[in-house]
Amino acid sequence: MTLSVIIVNFRNAPLLRLALTSLARTLGRQLSYEVIVIDSESSVETQNVVHHDCVGLFERLSIIPFADNIGYTRGVNEGLRRAAGAYILNLNPDIVILPGAVEGMMQYLADHPQVGLIGPGLLNFDDTRQDSCFRFYTPLTMLARRIPLPFTKSLIERFLLRDQDCSEPVAVDWVMGSALMMTREAVDRVGMMDEQFFLYLSEVDWAWRFWENGFTVVYLPTVRMYHYHQRQSKGRFGILDIIVRAQTRWHLRDAIRYFRKHGVSGQRPQAAPETQEPLISSL
Repeated sequence: MTLSVIIVNFRNAPLLRLALTSLARTLGRQLSYEVIVIDSESSVETQNVVHHDCVGLFERLSIIPFADNIGYTRGVNEGLRRAAGAYILNLNPDIVILPGAVEGMMQYLADHPQVGLIGPGLLNFDDTRQDSCFRFYTPLTMLARRIPLPFTKSLIERFLLRDQDCSEPVAVDWVMGSALMMTREAVDRVGMMDEQFFLYLSEVDWAWRFWENGFTVVYLPTVRMYHYHQRQSKGRFGILDIIVRAQTRWHLRDAIRYFRKHGVSGQRPQAAPETQEPLISSL
């Protein structure tokens, strides 16, 4: 099989339906692929989306229901365990795929075997660009994102790669986990996502490990998808969100785990000499 598409869903039947229908419209019939929906806190409504609303759209479509909220990270891993494709596309249900996007990502990975993980250009529905490629976090960067102050502006600008030209494919520290493509070969070498991260920073940790294992992580803006983006960990009360919002507390716990694992410098890791390969010439 050529491609496995994994969609991790959590109580969002309407967006899941939209993601599946956009996927069906854009994937060519000549492509051998499967679609795997991992459904946390699964409901009759979301199962009906797969078993009834979208069942005729795909040759291979399955849903793996879980009674509890297993979190983003475990959801991705459950999909990876079942995926049979040489290429793997991980999507959030709030993604609408544009024609040619999936094939474009697959072709890029085929042409650049040293690239292990790529993320497309993500757009708002008014066609403006979303920030979806970044430098690695430091504690100060994370604090500045939550409580923006005049003296933190330069930190945020650097984190968001404002000093780089991101209009063409470029090597970056990490890409947003809403839409990621990788090869099965790369996953087998790097390993699956680290399930000590429940919801946040698992894609950051994963990108770190791709770099650590000699792969390049690339932002691919020439391939585009729409994204209904909501920062669920950020509320209206700044640092006080830790007290009032569960998502903020999850984010803080995952951040502590991340910095304990990788340190606080934010420097891109160096691959071991035996795994290092030259970066793509266009970067």
